[in-house]
Amino acid sequence: MEQPTRSGGLQSYQKAQRINLDAGTHGTFAEIGGGQEVARWFFHVGGAAATVAKTISAYDMAVSDAIYGPSDRYVSRERLRAMLDREYKVLLGQLDAKRGATTSFFVFADTVATRSYSRPQDGDGWLGVRFQHQPQAPPSEIIIHARLLDTENVREQEALGVLGLNLLYGALFYHDEPVSLIHSLTDDLARGRVEIDMIRFDGPVFRGLDNRLMSLQLVEKGFTDAAMFRADGEVVQPAEILYKKPLVVERGSFRPVTNTTLDMLERSTAQCLAELPPGAAPPVAIMEMSLRNLMAGDRVDHADFLDRVDVLGALGKTVMISRFSTYAPLPAFLRRSTHELIVFPMGIPTLKELLDERYYADMEGGILEAFGQLFKGPVALYIYPSADPETGKLVTLDTLAVPPSLVHLLSHLTAHGRIESIREVPESPREIMPREVLRRLQAGDATWEAMVPAPAARLIKERRLFLRGEPVAAPAPPA
Repeated sequence: MEQPTRSGGLQSYQKAQRINLDAGTHGTFAEIGGGQEVARWFFHVGGAAATVAKTISAYDMAVSDAIYGPSDRYVSRERLRAMLDREYKVLLGQLDAKRGATTSFFVFADTVATRSYSRPQDGDGWLGVRFQHQPQAPPSEIIIHARLLDTENVREQEALGVLGLNLLYGALFYHDEPVSLIHSLTDDLARGRVEIDMIRFDGPVFRGLDNRLMSLQLVEKGFTDAAMFRADGEVVQPAEILYKKPLVVERGSFRPVTNTTLDMLERSTAQCLAELPPGAAPPVAIMEMSLRNLMAGDRVDHADFLDRVDVLGALGKTVMISRFSTYAPLPAFLRRSTHELIVFPMGIPTLKELLDERYYADMEGGILEAFGQLFKGPVALYIYPSADPETGKLVTLDTLAVPPSLVHLLSHLTAHGRIESIREVPESPREIMPREVLRRLQAGDATWEAMVPAPAARLIKERRLFLRGEPVAAPAPPA
């Protein structure tokens, strides 16, 4: 049998066979919703008695509730955790005394909704494994959320089986190299069959591992278009935060976050709430960064990424990291979780960039195609006024000069409430550019502190953040 490599790439048959031939591992498979597709691999290759203690599929909701407790949603992190908790407790209770000294126990679980006549959308599932990395060790755990993208139910089931096998194999043999483990999750799966938009590691074998960096890996390596985590650093599947909620999504580099950035977000959130119908859920505010804004040369600067999200976390903000270099594809991604209003706050400079037709040279339909994507469904741009860098005069949505070819387009969008001014702004709003804050910070000019929110300033000073890299030059004076 071929030995595994840290680069992944083993075929599923080889992985299942190696697990079955390892007499030191033994566990339970609990699968709901997609068939017993993971457990099937171990029976298929032979020798499953050495690996499988039990398999279970509690398909009937009443039976599932009786075993794992009631749940509002059967395909959820909560149901997966209940499955892992119960099955691991039962497994140890039955076998630990007899063979615990020589066996590393595991429980694999998944709860999945695949395509059916009544459910034509993409498959959606939570998968997890709780395992001992050596006999009698406290358990560690990996959970993931995945979308199954095949157009036929049987193909989704096949992909689920391979993905689950890869997850279990990674936990058992790659747990000391989490990045290699992530890369191996799609072994033997053609690109585009699954999307993994959340992964979380926990337990003694992963002590010191930052799950936010693992989320970034998912985006960097193209496993998903976007990943999300809360202010406390807890990684989440986007729908856990966004489901059926109005959204206010502010894009930026946040290096560092400024008072202007925060003021724009807070005023937009208040305005969005005021425009929602009575009784509507309050909007969720998201700070979103694209990979493009994290690049240092030809790579992503992971340390700088953590610096930025730590500062946003100090402000209590939820963060999304995405592969979207432009605004246009964002609504389609967010629409997977909500059909409510989506608001993008932005300043005049960003709006001018959006209205620059050169920005869309690679699209056949140009700006009209891009705006068709951007404004599909209830989407609005909230515009924050800005001082003209040459004249110093305040520019608002009403006074913004645009090319003659775009006058009617902008008029149409404003007339229909798709682009509107942020109301209740200061009479003379002071625009603070992150680049100027960074220049003063790196130059030792203490005036930067008044340009960022106080909690952010404290953290930046305490940890001496954003001092690495090339010094930022002062802006050139106006011609």
